[in-house]
Amino acid sequence: MSVRLRFALACAGVMLVMGGLVLAGVYLVVRQSLEYRPGLVTPDYIEVRGRGYFPRYSDHYEVARARVMQARAVYQRDTLSSVRTIGGIGVLAATAAAFGLGWRTAGWVLRPVKRVTENARRIAQSGDLTERIGYEGPRDEVKELTEIYDTMMGRLARSFDGQRRFVANASHELRTPLTINRTLVDVAVRRPDATDDVKRLGESLLLVNSRHERLIDGLLALTEGEQAVLDRRPFDLTDVAEHVLDQAAAEAAEREVTIHRLLDSAPTTGEAVLVERLVQNLVENAVRHNHPKGEVWVTTRRRAAHVELVVANTGLQVPPYEIETIFEPFRRLHGDRLRSDRGSGLGLSIVRVITEAHGGTVLARPRDEGGLTIMVELPADPAVP
Repeated sequence: MSVRLRFALACAGVMLVMGGLVLAGVYLVVRQSLEYRPGLVTPDYIEVRGRGYFPRYSDHYEVARARVMQARAVYQRDTLSSVRTIGGIGVLAATAAAFGLGWRTAGWVLRPVKRVTENARRIAQSGDLTERIGYEGPRDEVKELTEIYDTMMGRLARSFDGQRRFVANASHELRTPLTINRTLVDVAVRRPDATDDVKRLGESLLLVNSRHERLIDGLLALTEGEQAVLDRRPFDLTDVAEHVLDQAAAEAAEREVTIHRLLDSAPTTGEAVLVERLVQNLVENAVRHNHPKGEVWVTTRRRAAHVELVVANTGLQVPPYEIETIFEPFRRLHGDRLRSDRGSGLGLSIVRVITEAHGGTVLARPRDEGGLTIMVELPADPAVP
């Protein structure tokens, strides 16, 4: 129920109660005025011109008195009935008028609030934190509210800008020494006079360096994915899945893993780059946590108001009680926390935060034959029937 409707109903309710009280007061006053009065209805005698006087308790006196009492009762009944009928109609009419007046008044009072709400909705949908409501009006409660809102938006904009700058600077500062380390180790390993021990040490350092790079990329993606996606653009989940599967084909062939594609049209909206990272993490997880001659099934489809991405793979048996923990950062199955060739432990965490940022859900369940089935559900594009 809107504020405008509540205000109109409140005005109508007050008018109904006040009108009812006034009507009850008028009814009681009129009824009291028409009650039996001994001095008026029962005098000591009755004088009739040309007929003489008729004293009290005489036959003619009693006949006249009975007739007067009967007329008074009829008049009282009809008058009170008219008061109730006309008064009730008047109260109902006044209540309806109060509702209409309250509705019009509330619309006039809430008009600035409506404009503020439209501007705030536009800012929320555009995702541009530099926009302001900029309400121009008298110095009242609405003006004060919009100024507080604009101040809050300014602080949020500065906070997000600071976060973006921090992420960019951290990415640069963290990646630069890792890149230098990788280059130095690679040069040292490729030197003609490098011994076998140096080469083995260099390969180990390159693996550790690569793991640190993936860890940094994962942390940055986790930070970006935790922000709700406001600028939603249409794309087909099938196109993203095909692109990711084409990129993963070489690694799958190297690990002797067969990928099966069951891709149907799945139109959705959001940030395609983030969704590509989501699909990439799921496919890489399915390929790397597999066994030789294993299989991976990737399915996209649309169901009613949602689209689904299902990635299933063969592999080791997964205990049901470990399913919830796999979406936590740095958590892996089977105690695999130190194997640097299997990622940073953030893949499924990134999948979850990107899914939630798009207003979707992600579920995982173990397969009876071993391995996992992970299903991601995202809102479908309402513009595509």
